[in-house]
Amino acid sequence: MKIKQISVFIENISGRLYEVTELLGENNINIRALSLADTSDFGILRLIVNDPDKAYDLLKQNDFTVGRTDVIAVEVPDVPGGLASVLKALRDADVNVEYMYAFVERSGDCAVMIFRFDETDKAVEALNNAGFTTIKGEKIYGL
Repeated sequence: MKIKQISVFIENISGRLYEVTELLGENNINIRALSLADTSDFGILRLIVNDPDKAYDLLKQNDFTVGRTDVIAVEVPDVPGGLASVLKALRDADVNVEYMYAFVERSGDCAVMIFRFDETDKAVEALNNAGFTTIKGEKIYGL
C-alpha cells in the first residue's frame, strides 16, 4: 500500500527544476505525480515516478539533495464532499495529514490523491475501516 515518494531539495533559481526533469527524462524515468512547494531560497519537489529507486540513485549521483518518504494513494469519491469524507475518517481516527496532492489518474468514479501522514499504518487502517481504497505502489508506478 505504501508508495515511495522522492523529495528533491532544489535552489530557487531559474533552470534548476529543468535540470531535475531533464535528468529523469534522459534516463527513462516517468513522472506520475508531483508537488512543488517553495520558499524564497529553495523548493521541495515531491515526485511519484515509475522507478523510485533508480530516480533516487540517479539524483543522488548527480549531487541533488534527495530523500525518500512513504506516502499513500487513496481513491477519493469524485463528488462534492468526497475529500471531506476521507478527511473525516482520518479525523475520527486522530490521524494528522502532513500534506497531500492530486494524482494524474482517475480510478473508476474516484479521483486519486497522494497523502503523507504522521502515522501511516494507522491512517491506512482508518481508511480501510471506513471503506476507502488505497492503491498499491506497483499499480501507481505502472500507470
